[in-house]
Amino acid sequence: MATLNRVLILSVSVGAGHMRAATAVKSAILELNPQAEVTVLDTFRYTNPFWDKMLFNTYIEILKATPLFYGYLYHLAEKERPLSSVAREEFNNVLNKFAAPKLIRFLSMYRPQVVVCTHPFPLGVLDKLKGQGCFTEPVVVTLTDFIVHPFWVSPRVDLFSVAAEELKFSFKEYGIDMGRVCACGIPVDPCFADPVDRLAVQAGLSLNPGKKTVLIVGGSLGMGPLADIVKALGNSSVPCQMIVVTGYNDSLRTKLERMVPGLSNPVKVLGFVSNMHELMSVSDFMIGKAGGLTCAEALAKGLPVFIVDPIPGQEVRNAEFLSGAGAALLMSSVKELVQKVEEYISEPWRLQEMSVVAARLGKPRAARSIAGMIESLVGSDCKLKIGNWKF
Repeated sequence: MATLNRVLILSVSVGAGHMRAATAVKSAILELNPQAEVTVLDTFRYTNPFWDKMLFNTYIEILKATPLFYGYLYHLAEKERPLSSVAREEFNNVLNKFAAPKLIRFLSMYRPQVVVCTHPFPLGVLDKLKGQGCFTEPVVVTLTDFIVHPFWVSPRVDLFSVAAEELKFSFKEYGIDMGRVCACGIPVDPCFADPVDRLAVQAGLSLNPGKKTVLIVGGSLGMGPLADIVKALGNSSVPCQMIVVTGYNDSLRTKLERMVPGLSNPVKVLGFVSNMHELMSVSDFMIGKAGGLTCAEALAKGLPVFIVDPIPGQEVRNAEFLSGAGAALLMSSVKELVQKVEEYISEPWRLQEMSVVAARLGKPRAARSIAGMIESLVGSDCKLKIGNWKF
């Protein structure tokens, strides 16, 4: 087994969770070998900035204007296997046209021992390269949701890492050898496995240690009915204190800061944060959507999740998996959410039961496990043959 010295991690910043997963894997690899060269490449931003911007803007606009249409496309690709295969092939052809030339030059220069994908789109380019025998080094795919979507699956991948043991069996439908699938978990920052000084964090946030703390999140873009949730809980008789993370959504942060003084329950409003592991450690449960990375982080901390308004598609699938397991509750409205919060705060044993399930599902050392699996795949010689590539 060779030492991990040079690893390339390909991701896409459409959805911040994919890049967070990539960074988590990088951190874990550097723990194994601090002298290693590990590069995280925002694939389309590097290979074709125009395509990257168009992809990001299209994704955001669809989610804002017609999320049901996004969900329809997602489920169509998920359920209709022949159509999924054709759609994937056509989409990969487009990606190859725009992204492949520059990525190939990067691979030729960088000469990685192994390539890791934390987003399915770059996998399409690598799949083509491996299919033509141009790249023969191991490719590792790390799924970032609690579902196996066909776009993640390729027979040329050397190792798949999934969120939970139950998901491994999905690969049988695609004819993938189960020996190439591990349930390492969704990679979260290794700091989620480290202890936190709860009293110090509570003091820093001016939290009351004797009152239930609710963490409210909306991803990096602050999406979802966060303002409605804060207003409803803030004006309710539910005895709680709230931490709200608005991400990069400055307008939402300003709106909430203006709202907070008029609420009966205390609220701490934060923008983008780098200490989510600390915020989760001092919280009794989390309210939000169902992004794969955020949910994986919550599970790593044994934190129950109350899900409202998940995005149709992968977030609905995440919500179904987690609620079915007993680690989450899925609500159809803010009104129902407030009722459930009141019920569970008045009966703490119910929160405790969810916390036990969450901790059982949680894999705070997932990134370290994935790094170990990657190291076991690496050979000593790079076999990249760029000259054989056909555009």
